[in-house]
Parts: sequence; structure tokens; C-alpha cells
Amino acid sequence: MKAFQGELELIEQIRRAAESAGSNTGRKRAGVVLGIGDDCAILQPPRGHEVLVTTDFTLEGRHFRRDWHPAESVGHRALARGLSDLAAMGARPLAAFLSLALPKEMVATQTGRRWVQRFFTGLQTLAIEHGVPLAGGDTSESPSNLVLADIVLTGSAPARRALRRSGGRPGDCLYVTGTLGGAAAELDEMAERAAKVRSRAQRNPRTASETAEHPQLFPQPRLQVGLALLRRRFATAAIDLSDGLSTDLAHLCRESRVGAEISAAALPIHPLASRAGAARGLVLALNGGEDYELLFSAPPSVRMPRTIARVPITQVGKLMRGNQILIVDSSGNRQPLKPSGWEHFAR
Repeated sequence: MKAFQGELELIEQIRRAAESAGSNTGRKRAGVVLGIGDDCAILQPPRGHEVLVTTDFTLEGRHFRRDWHPAESVGHRALARGLSDLAAMGARPLAAFLSLALPKEMVATQTGRRWVQRFFTGLQTLAIEHGVPLAGGDTSESPSNLVLADIVLTGSAPARRALRRSGGRPGDCLYVTGTLGGAAAELDEMAERAAKVRSRAQRNPRTASETAEHPQLFPQPRLQVGLALLRRRFATAAIDLSDGLSTDLAHLCRESRVGAEISAAALPIHPLASRAGAARGLVLALNGGEDYELLFSAPPSVRMPRTIARVPITQVGKLMRGNQILIVDSSGNRQPLKPSGWEHFAR
């Protein structure tokens, strides 16, 4: 990307980048009849499918810090948050729409323009990986000195078959994908050793193993797992783990009108969280948030594979009658599990 001088040039560069990303998906912007350049985009979902829509804010100071998160990470995370919502419903992405409010100096200075270019590099890299065309959006000057981004994602799923939070039944087994607590553990490390971690994380990871080392900076949405759960009719209910297991499990149980029991010993804790000690690791796995793994229920009759789309699947508990959510320790003691994850209106 060359430097841009104003909003029109910024939009034109976004358009060229979006067209380049669309051609690199190999699907020629499947589902997008008309993209950037008109007053509206035109989408065409596959026949027999419904359109799913999700939106997510990414706010500087709330969801990222410019002095901690490299710009590539901010762009990646902005898209990953919405893709994870689609994954939880078994949807295939159709298109993304980005609204971006930037401080004035980001358009006026070379340093600011370079940050924006790197932001789009992070977003485009993930978009190409999952075949997601950027089909529109908006730009504006931020009313503060903070970066504000809102991304809207559309997806499609077979009519009346999208996974929901409300389908869980008493006796269903509870599973999670991947590992838990890594994103919060990396954020703790960033807070403690900001300068060291920042210099380590400026590059954009290129391999799966490198990305796994940075669950906070480059979380991986489980789209292929969600698609498989829907296609193979495994899951009765699902939710993505954005706010923390304790909070998101409460959401699923409330919508399904059931209770749950979780085994602390069964939780797959990320190595970064384990490094903080057993007690702290468990807290991070339960409450840390931003793992963007999937939590889902399935009937006990389902023979769940150990991996789906090369992602580990772990049984962590079961759904029960009633409305209690309990956690069982290694000695078999049960106690209430209170929702203690991410709070969007924290005091």
C-alpha cells in the first residue's frame, strides 16, 4: 500500500486491497454480487440457505492497546471476533463490512498511515485464509485520539439448521475446542513485560505453531469445526468462548433452560495459563475470555472424535436439569460456578 492523503484515497486503497484479497481466496468473492464502490453491497446466499449477521466493536483502550498490540494483531482480532460468532452457529462467511474511525494524525502522518496499512495487513491475512471478502464499510475521523472499529460479518447456513444456544438438553455432554486461558495469560504477560513482549510480537506469525504461541494477539476462529458440527449433526447447542467459559456457559444454559456440571480436572488449559500455576491457570481458563474457542453440547450417544478439522475436542462436563451451574474439583467436591468472565460495562 502506498501512502494515502485523505479519506477518498484511503477508501480507494481499501477497495484495491479488498479486491486483491477477494481474488486470492480462489472463490472470486463468492456470495458478493456487488462490493465496494456503490451505496450498498449486493449479496447472494446459496440456494436453500439463510443469512446470518453479526457485528462487533473493537475499541482502543477497551479491546486493545496500541502500545501492546501490534497493528497486524488489531486488524486480525477485529475480524476474528466476528468470524468466531459465525463459527458458533455453523455458518460459512459471505462478506465483511468494516467501519473505521481514525484519529486525525493517523491520516496526516507517515507513522499513522503505516499503522493503518499494517492493520489492514492483519485483517487481510485472516480474510484470505478463510475466504472472506471485504464488501464495504465506512471511514470517519475519530471524535477522540482513539481508534474505533466496527465490523459486520454476514454468513450463510442451511435454512433452519444454524446452531443455536437454545438446543441443549439435560444429559447432553459438554465439549470445548482447543485450549483455554491462553489469551488471558498472554495479556497478563504483556502487562508485566510490555516492552519485551511487544518487540517479540511485532511480526505477523506465518505458521500455525507461531500463531498458537500468541492466543491473545492472533486468536484463531474455529470456522471449520463449526461447519463440521452442523454438517455432521453433532451439536445440540453451541456458543463461542469470547467472554470466558464461566460466563458463556451461563449464556448457553440460560437459553437452553438447563443447568450444568463442569469438571475442573478435565479443562484443557493452555500452556501459557499453566505456566502461571495450577490455581491461576484454572481461573484464567474459566474467566479469562478472548479464547474464541467453541463450547458445545452433544447427545451422549454421539461418538465424538478427539479432533475435528485438526482441532482437539475435549469433554468438560454435562448439562443437567434445573438451573444450577456447578464445578467439580479433583476430590469430587461441587460448588457453584459464578459467571466471572468479561464484563462489557465494567465499573
